[in-house]
Amino acid sequence: MSHTAQSCYHCDLPVPAGTDFPVEIDGESRAMCCVGCQAVASAIVNGGLSQFYQYRSEKASTPELLEGSSWAVYDLPDVQQDFVVAVDPNAPTGNIQAQLLIGGITCAACVWLIEKHLLRLPQVEKVRVNASTHRCWVEVNPDNGLISEVFESLDGIGFRPQAATDENQNKLLDGENRQALRRLGIAGLGMMQVGMVAIALYGGELLGITEQWQGFLRIVSWLFATPVVFYSAVPFYRASYRALKVRHLVMDVPVSIAILLAYFASCWATLNSGPDVYFDSVSMFTFLLLLGRYLEMRARHRAGFAAGNLGQMIPPTAHKVILSDPKTAAEDAAAAIAAGEANEVETVPVKSLSANDVVLVMSGETIVCDGVVVAGQSQVDESLLTGESVAVPKQLDSLVAAGTFNGESPLWVRITAIGSQTRLSSISRLVAQAEQEKPAQVALADKLAGYFVAAVLVIAVSVFWYWWQHKPEDALWIALSVLVVTCPCALSLATPVALTAATNTLRRQGLLVSRGHVVELLTRLNRVIFDKTGTLTEGLPSVESVHILAGEYEQDQLLEIAAALESGNSHPIAKAFKPFLGAIRLTQLRSFTAQGVEGVYDGDKFKLGKIEFVSAEAEYSQEPSSVDTPSTLASFDEQQGLFLSQEGRVLAFISLADPLRKNAKLAVEQLQAKNLQVELLSGDRPATVCHIANVLGIEHASASVSPEQKLAKMQQHQAASERVMMVGDGINDVPVLSGADLSVAMPGAADIAQTHADCLLLSGDLQVIPVAIDTANKARKIIRQNISWAVGYNLLALPLAAIGWVPPYAAAIGMSLSSLVVVLNALRLNHAAVQTPAA
Repeated sequence: MSHTAQSCYHCDLPVPAGTDFPVEIDGESRAMCCVGCQAVASAIVNGGLSQFYQYRSEKASTPELLEGSSWAVYDLPDVQQDFVVAVDPNAPTGNIQAQLLIGGITCAACVWLIEKHLLRLPQVEKVRVNASTHRCWVEVNPDNGLISEVFESLDGIGFRPQAATDENQNKLLDGENRQALRRLGIAGLGMMQVGMVAIALYGGELLGITEQWQGFLRIVSWLFATPVVFYSAVPFYRASYRALKVRHLVMDVPVSIAILLAYFASCWATLNSGPDVYFDSVSMFTFLLLLGRYLEMRARHRAGFAAGNLGQMIPPTAHKVILSDPKTAAEDAAAAIAAGEANEVETVPVKSLSANDVVLVMSGETIVCDGVVVAGQSQVDESLLTGESVAVPKQLDSLVAAGTFNGESPLWVRITAIGSQTRLSSISRLVAQAEQEKPAQVALADKLAGYFVAAVLVIAVSVFWYWWQHKPEDALWIALSVLVVTCPCALSLATPVALTAATNTLRRQGLLVSRGHVVELLTRLNRVIFDKTGTLTEGLPSVESVHILAGEYEQDQLLEIAAALESGNSHPIAKAFKPFLGAIRLTQLRSFTAQGVEGVYDGDKFKLGKIEFVSAEAEYSQEPSSVDTPSTLASFDEQQGLFLSQEGRVLAFISLADPLRKNAKLAVEQLQAKNLQVELLSGDRPATVCHIANVLGIEHASASVSPEQKLAKMQQHQAASERVMMVGDGINDVPVLSGADLSVAMPGAADIAQTHADCLLLSGDLQVIPVAIDTANKARKIIRQNISWAVGYNLLALPLAAIGWVPPYAAAIGMSLSSLVVVLNALRLNHAAVQTPAA
């Protein structure tokens, strides 16, 4: 958009004379016409959304600011467009989902606190927070309140929310990392200085020291310890204050009490010549706690897989091919490039591209869109999407996906999807969906941590009272040790860090998890049910032969009619007829799930599908030359293929071939080796299903089953207390995918099948499933190790601290090491094998 000196940069209205509402955008001061535009523009820039002005196609409206809230700008559509989406545009409630970034999260208890606090708001229906990425997903009913109230509510308990963008997240994590290092550095310097003074004090107690020098050295220690207590330890106080404000106990409460109690007791001893000071202990265990927290934070960030980070795989610009005729049809793009009519390219923002544009992807560049190759040959690395490290050859008519890497030669690609419509964005949404769901064991651990803290406080008070009665000079530091050594950080981290690492590893292996319960259920399966077409087979059937049974149509005409019937379907079988699509067009096309398709051509009704569907009245031809007899039809019905009929008269049988997936047999064998029952449920003919089952070694196979029958069979197994995994790809598999304990959709599955599945098999390699089960079993083992370690450590450390054998600094070391052991143990999952074993 063009702007004059007298026009508002935000809304293009004239800027009144004598007003001054500037906002710095992209390094330049921009004039605004009013305080409303200034507020909105400031929110957009501060939220990392300044690219809004670069890519907008029309001027923004003049906002009306709401009074009484500094967060009101987040209720404006211009600000919401990059972090708010509709949950379901067709739902009557019209709920929306906002994705926020929240600073100040230090542990799992912070996550619990945020979720519980926001759920008290009437407009908030669902909340999920990811501690590793600091992202928060809030589902809001706009009829019950505003999004700005969510921001304001978080601000009220000490968290600073902002719109979730990749830029904001990087700034947040970088800022927290720098601040953590500053606090850690000051604590380290203070600890060393106080430690040197403490050596003189301890030596003086052994060798004799005057009261004057003792007082002086205590004051020096006081000066060095004060910045540690009132700057470095501030995160502990903030977390404690937020929790106590909403009447909840978190692990930072006993830590804060210990630090402040030791510090003020030492201050009192310094001013009144008391017996002991703990400035060295305070400084040391503050430093060690911060060091442990910092190492945990870095480890969790490495383990976490943020959905938003996928967006950073797409470069901001692309090379758009300038065709000599802008109206050149997409199908003619290859010819235009070959004829030298499309050699000119222009570097443009990715957001300005649209479907059917042609882009040039040079070698070494990331592909910015989903599309079809119209010219060039190359090798493309698709490991981001599929987990397969071997580059995939691409040539004319090959499909490419956004986020993949072109490694060899230039490719000219016609765009079929861009931005939020790409497969990469779909994966982002599925990952976000998984992050929103909290497994039961994580929620239980968070809840138990609160009770554990309460128990620690009661025990610490009891220990203090006991020692005050018997040896008062030791009561304080023993109580401090109890408070610190039993802090349940390790218990709260034991499960979520392992699950995050396991989910990340499963994605790299080729299984994208979109539900929070997947890792747990993978370890408890009894039965795996497979669909056939597109699941155990490649899902790329081809026409093998045409057997003409009656009528005057030629083979080419029959195939063209069949292709026209299947033209509106996305099922894999429909793709087999795509090469034969010609000029024939049918009307009144209808699909019948698991039966076939029908349509009208030249006044006659044609059907393509199973024999009982295409010839419901069994009108077999009686022409002498015809081979259309019941026995002949029955013999064809045993083969893999479809019948074509005209007004109930069977014209032909079209034989299809669909090869098995590469590692299907090996995957079945490995599942059976894990004592899992493997079953095949297919709507295909008995002969075909039996052949597939025999080749793969599957004992339990059912053919000609409808979607309802599939669901009923699966429910029978569930009624017998079996936990069932269903693997499928078609729309007809949606009921059974939805009803299964655990469901897996294939990469070429219909969108609705992917939506209802718990996992997406990115690579299409079925051997990923047994590998994923091994990874989940390893995760379960690590979770048990972590919980056993956390509980065992506390049970051992508590009595030792209570009897006075653990000084405060040793308690801090023990607590930090305990948490770090849990995190590092969980990170072992990141080193699990990414490649599936060779077949």
